[in-house]
Amino acid sequence: MSDVSRSAPAWWTPSAHADRRPFLIGRNRIQAAFRSHFASEDFVEVDTATLQISPGNEAHLHAFATEAIGHDGTPAPLYLHTSPEFACKKLLSAGETRIACFAHVYRNRERGPLHHPEFTMLEWYRVGQSYEMLMRDCAELLALAARTAGTSRFTFNGKSADPFATPERISVGDAFTRHAGIDLLATIGEDGSTDREALAAQMREKSLRVAEDDTWADLFSRVIVNKVEPNLGLGRATILDRYPVAEAALARPCPDDPRVAERFELYACGVELANAFGELTDPKEQRRRFEAEMAEKQRVYGETYPLDEDFLEALAIMPQASGIALGFDRLVMLATGALRIDQVIWAPVPETHRG
Repeated sequence: MSDVSRSAPAWWTPSAHADRRPFLIGRNRIQAAFRSHFASEDFVEVDTATLQISPGNEAHLHAFATEAIGHDGTPAPLYLHTSPEFACKKLLSAGETRIACFAHVYRNRERGPLHHPEFTMLEWYRVGQSYEMLMRDCAELLALAARTAGTSRFTFNGKSADPFATPERISVGDAFTRHAGIDLLATIGEDGSTDREALAAQMREKSLRVAEDDTWADLFSRVIVNKVEPNLGLGRATILDRYPVAEAALARPCPDDPRVAERFELYACGVELANAFGELTDPKEQRRRFEAEMAEKQRVYGETYPLDEDFLEALAIMPQASGIALGFDRLVMLATGALRIDQVIWAPVPETHRG
């Protein structure tokens, strides 16, 4: 008998499973409804490999590493992907024009009410269509999830949102002004460069914490997390649009303002649900951004991940497209009323640090 104490019954005990089962059945119904919806829109469902040369090249995403052993016994590093994005974009380069993918993805250093080391990402891509089409998709999926779950409100942590209401759309710049009193665009140059001191000065004026070793990106994230996100998706969903180019490594710049990019995030009940891009298809610029992200990862965490050279080569022939990644488990939580992400995952990852 294990000497590990449990604060609650394990998920596999009959009593715990009986409590979770309504959420899990709701998950299955929502997933089936989504599959039917995408099929009706002429999307092809694809299934990508989990093991990849690169797990992704965002500075603050952490992967699980493994290795492949060749016939001669030689090991080669591989990673569990943090997103199926690179593989999906290779399929766009290959000629697919409208694809959807339910993928198990893996992120290290993440566990909590809204985070799990292994979770399900729903990604879909539209060739030749703008990222505004993805905003329409999001509104339709929110309503479909609610109808399928038999609810008229999404709820989480004391907050609620009407999934049938037209989402609010607000730019990141306007959100900073409204919720933090900060002129974000005044800290960004026409070439997309950022002015750390200009942002720090405004934050000090608002009595927001600034540390000596904070970068512009650190300060940006602090305002987003503490001042902006808690006010998003209240009453109805929010589309937070037009991120600074420096915070949109895989998105193309907006044609009317090179300081910001075609990136939006979807929120409901203060919870981030999705991240969307008008996709960047310039391999040289993409390489430059990845290298900058990995330099920041090395500075902060003392490690880097390799670049996927096949992905950069494929990007050179990838058509113009828009794409989005939606945290499927989180949406199921809001639709079914679950309180924690592990309540909507059939068999959660075992906890390794139980005391």
